Amino acid sequence: MELTWKGIKDRQAFENAGIELPGYDVEKVSRQTKAFPRWVHFGIGNIFRGFIGGIADDLLEAGMMDTGITCVETFDYEVVDKIYKTFDNLVLSIILRGDGTRQMKVLGSLGEAVKADSSDPASWSRLREIFAAPTLQLVSFTITEKGYALKGTDGSYLSYVEKDMENGPAQAKGAMAVLTAMLLERYQNGACPIALVSMDNCSHNGSLLRASVLTTAEEWVGRGLAEEGFLAYVSDPSKVSFPWTMIDKITPRPSEKIAEELNELGLPNMQPVITGKRTYIAPFVNAEGPQYLVIEDSFPGGRPDLSRGKGVYLADQKTVDLCERMKVTACLNPVHSALGPLGVVLGIDLFADLLKDPDILKMGRTVAYQEGMKVIKDPGILSPQAFTDELFDDRFPNEYLGDTNLRLCTDTSQGLGVRFGETIKAYRREYGTAEGLTAIPLGIAGYMRYLMGIDDQGQTYELAPDPLAGELHGRLSTVMLGDPDSLKDQLRPVLSNESIFFTDLYADGLGEKIEQMLKEMIAGPGAVKETIHRYMTNI
Repeated sequence: MELTWKGIKDRQAFENAGIELPGYDVEKVSRQTKAFPRWVHFGIGNIFRGFIGGIADDLLEAGMMDTGITCVETFDYEVVDKIYKTFDNLVLSIILRGDGTRQMKVLGSLGEAVKADSSDPASWSRLREIFAAPTLQLVSFTITEKGYALKGTDGSYLSYVEKDMENGPAQAKGAMAVLTAMLLERYQNGACPIALVSMDNCSHNGSLLRASVLTTAEEWVGRGLAEEGFLAYVSDPSKVSFPWTMIDKITPRPSEKIAEELNELGLPNMQPVITGKRTYIAPFVNAEGPQYLVIEDSFPGGRPDLSRGKGVYLADQKTVDLCERMKVTACLNPVHSALGPLGVVLGIDLFADLLKDPDILKMGRTVAYQEGMKVIKDPGILSPQAFTDELFDDRFPNEYLGDTNLRLCTDTSQGLGVRFGETIKAYRREYGTAEGLTAIPLGIAGYMRYLMGIDDQGQTYELAPDPLAGELHGRLSTVMLGDPDSLKDQLRPVLSNESIFFTDLYADGLGEKIEQMLKEMIAGPGAVKETIHRYMTNI
């Protein structure tokens, strides 16, 4: 067997291995996608292939679409060469159930893969053709929160963004500049309508995307690199919309163990790849079964019947906002961000294993049920109670998922404001102070402890990729394990930074509390575990 167009013609071999194949003509879908692009996606990693690619596969199987997704990579071009081209854009989806069983299917919905490389004339020309096509209806994104960032914590443009602003559309490098350059191409070729749909875990992700696009467009117009009418085009919601979404599907890094098991089944060359830019990816995607995608139904150029995809809900903006707040600010992401860093410090690899500690489990449940859920509203289409019950009863304990605590620390600094800051601000509005919180500040203190790069037994470890990891680690470089008095005012510039937490934690009544918690966590070896136990015993 092999995961290629040629390989999947041997249907019996895949059937014998328990792997389902597409019920549609994959090669025809690819040709149709190239000829009549309708759906483009930026950020073509694991969650895209396993979730968004799966939605497109559902629609193709139901006969609701005859084209696939055009996959655009703006950051790591090795992914296109080593994963997409090598395997004819096919991906093996592996759903890992909590009882140890698996559902395996080859997805053929990824019709074309393109590098968004302005220095490669062929790739850049093809991307321009795609965006000029009147058939194109939507562009979706899973580029992570940092993909939308234009400025650093000091408020100035990031260095590569400044170059994008200066160099203009023809030499765009960053994701937002590439997107804006392609919108300019679309404007110049009929100004057809389009929906730009962020599917990242960002609060009001559509507004974040819109702000980045408009800022780039304004800079180019102001510098004479684009005409005034272009800014009017991207500002007009009847032409260019930016729907809000809420997305949820736990998709860990690809498992080497699964790759070995696939080889034993007769499917070789499945080993994960680690690219030069530290992208962890494989020809397969291993993920959980539960998935949710709530999308604001705002598509000026039309759309496929997305609601036919598993776990997809179309709603108005208010409902999307309530679902997003439920998940990102209360029930799921804050639990990951509060506990994952502590898991690394405690030397526990898997998140499912971390929750076997009763104090950690109590802390996670307190973050969600008691502290987070208290200040959110029921969105109606999803029940916060049922959603959180599913997390703690079925999803979090799924040890077969293999989700690691270190993965949960990736880019954590980019989500602290959403995952903790919004709840903290809600407490301050409601009660005048957030000082009554315990589990959330304990999680923030745990993240500060994680940034030291020293575990609870005094051994060093490497921090997960994060744009602020180096800066924050440096601020804590003079804080010493075994010397609580070494913590003086190192945290104040971080905890008071509203660009990180969306609020000043000292003004909220939590700054000194977090400092005290961290002091207790650095008292000596084993102090982190003791501190968690002490605080969880007293609530």
